[in-house]
Amino acid sequence: MGGNGDIRILSPMSASDVVWLKEQWLLWGGDTVISKGKTHHVQDLDAFIAWVGDVRVGEVTYRLGLHDCELVTINSTLQGIRVGSKLISKVEETVKQLGRNRIWIITTNDNVDALRFFQRCGYRIIAIHQNAVDEARKVKPTIPKVGYYDIPIHDEIELEKIL
Repeated sequence: MGGNGDIRILSPMSASDVVWLKEQWLLWGGDTVISKGKTHHVQDLDAFIAWVGDVRVGEVTYRLGLHDCELVTINSTLQGIRVGSKLISKVEETVKQLGRNRIWIITTNDNVDALRFFQRCGYRIIAIHQNAVDEARKVKPTIPKVGYYDIPIHDEIELEKIL
């Protein structure tokens, strides 16, 4: 696969794009995402897909609010070519064009790689929601109790970026 310049970021344009998004959600944790007590379904969110050539290599989903935007998911199937950075930049550009100036995201306390990534992209930790994942598990029991690096998962960490 090519280098940096070969990544294209596009809105889902076909039924097969939507099917692929749903498949990615299932691979990465299920058909719903829960953040701050709200359950998200892929079909209810806006999205962008990253492409290299004719291969999908990443996705980002987001929900626009009246004054802000929640970044719900971001995933890449290729490391080291800035897929995630390009996806986040596309959402930030879109959000700014739509007159919002704040993007926020929730991740779990075990997801130290995501915390590193988001902070490198200019996001700041603004809150820790203790036991939020324990509560979410009541709605979505498939959420694992132990996550990355064998860290027990209990809390949501909220990050934001002011654009």
